[in-house]
Amino acid sequence: MITTEQRDELRGWFAGRLPDDLFTELVEVTADREEITVTGRVPAPRLTDDAPAAERDAALRARIQEFRERTRGARMEVAREAEHLFGRKVSWGVVCGTERALFTHVAAPVMTRLRQPERQVLDTLIAAGVARSRSDALAWCVRLVRRHTDDWLTELRESLEHVQRVRAQGPDAEEVADSPADGGGDGDDDG
Repeated sequence: MITTEQRDELRGWFAGRLPDDLFTELVEVTADREEITVTGRVPAPRLTDDAPAAERDAALRARIQEFRERTRGARMEVAREAEHLFGRKVSWGVVCGTERALFTHVAAPVMTRLRQPERQVLDTLIAAGVARSRSDALAWCVRLVRRHTDDWLTELRESLEHVQRVRAQGPDAEEVADSPADGGGDGDDDG
């Protein structure tokens, strides 16, 4: 899990490193063990107030695609730097008007063992056409839980951060900080 301080450092690094004209606003920087996702706002296309919904939707999708193509080189340059520095893949997303889009991002496999009652839930979702496979069904379940438990998960994350801070103040804190498993550094042994 990434702490609030680590998330703030990542956000600060990207805020300082991104070209000023890339986004109108840096909306969000999220991270886990595998990936950092940087989401920014881009200006919505100018349309008349009475433009039909289909026209608005098409214009937003086109603006997002135009941004993706036009900024690919700059985003790749920043991503290479960040991947080297932080040891995680960087993915990109935009908010444009009412649309939110993520560009190519990591779909990390997660292994789990499920007993028959849990497998039956997944198989029911497949039979109902909600998912194509057990993997899709499990991802659907996780998205559903995330949507309905944001407050609970936020409280849990804050509690975990508190535990990490207290643990870092313990007598073995220096040993843990010096261990190679701390994930810090850029992997160079040359110093």
